[in-house]
Amino acid sequence: MKKIYCLILLAICAYTQLHAQGCVAIRQFSSAGNAVGQLNFQSKGEWTLSTNYRYFKSFRHFRGTHEEPERVELGTEVINWSHGLDLNASYAFTDRIFGLVSVPFSYNERSSLYEHGRESRHSSYSKGLSDIRLGIGYWLLDQKKSAKGNLSAGLGLKLPTGNFGAESIFYNVGPSGSSIRRPVDQSIQLGDGGVGFSFESQGLRELSPSVFGYYSAFYLFNPRNTNGTSTFRTRASEAIMSVPDQFALRTGVFLAVKKVHGLGFSLGGRIEGVPIRDILGESEGFRRPGYAVSVEPGVSYMLKNVTVSLNIPVALVRNRTRSLTDIADSTPTNFRHGDAAFADYLINFGLAWRIPKLVSSPFELKQ
Repeated sequence: MKKIYCLILLAICAYTQLHAQGCVAIRQFSSAGNAVGQLNFQSKGEWTLSTNYRYFKSFRHFRGTHEEPERVELGTEVINWSHGLDLNASYAFTDRIFGLVSVPFSYNERSSLYEHGRESRHSSYSKGLSDIRLGIGYWLLDQKKSAKGNLSAGLGLKLPTGNFGAESIFYNVGPSGSSIRRPVDQSIQLGDGGVGFSFESQGLRELSPSVFGYYSAFYLFNPRNTNGTSTFRTRASEAIMSVPDQFALRTGVFLAVKKVHGLGFSLGGRIEGVPIRDILGESEGFRRPGYAVSVEPGVSYMLKNVTVSLNIPVALVRNRTRSLTDIADSTPTNFRHGDAAFADYLINFGLAWRIPKLVSSPFELKQ
């Protein structure tokens, strides 16, 4: 039973990383309540090393929940291609207290007309280190007394290690139609420039001998108002990039295949996004608030202490909500509601290696 629990948490809980859903700039990083959750039902002193790769292509434009298919038909859509790689190390300080360090990297390409003088389509790029995450969590129930499941609460710290002013070449926008170098769009910036902290929780419950329910929840508080990076947008209220909060919620069921030891399938739902305003601090500057609701099928396989997982969230609802600047700049004759491009699906591939405790501590040897 313990091995089944570990399989579920390696396969599912490692995948509540937030993903940029296209132009809605959800920062790439793993939450402490998830990648750290791989240590559930492990003993004090054990490690888990994991890596997670993500890919998406966003190109469908939404204003609210209304899709604008004419953007694709006319060839004016904005296309983002994003590749992300997280390197995670998690450790169990005790049977109930765990910690995580997550180091993310990303490579992004953004193709558009409007950013290049609307004369011809070109691409801008960003690549490198994103915002590093540190986290700590606590399993609320004693593992020895909670054979049917457990739940945890955690806190995380996000450091502004990613370049929030990454630049690329933009064509036809300089003097006399020349090319200039300037910051890329907010959606492909490597970081947001803020020191953030998060509250996170996850849980697992046995519903039958081979079926388990799970959930995970995450909210990132980003108190910083704006980060000083220019957007080159025409509206004064949107001239500087905002540093927004983020959120994610997942729930679903996991089926352990009895006839194939180590194989499991999951099916769940998830919602993730950027709120219109932050809970703490001011919310000025440019942001594209919105959210995506997805159905999330997954498959995983555990061989001894190594787990391979594949999850593919498929978007059901995409909503680019009105921003504070949209609301403030609207008039009775000019209703403003910005758009955003979303992906149809995400590809998440994970590899995790659980390292059992092999050597007793000097204190334990003396006992």
